Amino acid sequence: MEKIVQQGILYDFYGELLTEHQKQVYESVVYENLSLGEIADDLGVSRQAVHDLIKRCDKILEGYEAKLGLIKRFGEVRTRIESMEEILNSPVKEEDRQKLLTLTGEIRELL
Repeated sequence: MEKIVQQGILYDFYGELLTEHQKQVYESVVYENLSLGEIADDLGVSRQAVHDLIKRCDKILEGYEAKLGLIKRFGEVRTRIESMEEILNSPVKEEDRQKLLTLTGEIRELL
């Protein structure tokens, strides 16, 4: 299950960089959960050819992430946003100006 999730995330970020044929096959595996045999029958190729293509796509997508790191950066941004939400949602009394200034500074630092 975890591998399918990882494949889906990689495809979401980098899928448009694959060829149309690669996208078609990869989507069949990741999103439609078709077996290699089903895809092979649909395309008129061997099961091994589909397997090899999926492995090649996995390596291509992983290579993009290794070089570009978009998924890693997205995770870092998401963590920062969650931290900002925690800060903004923390209870603060109106008369506590210093705490408000500190919180604002923390948010700016996170940004």
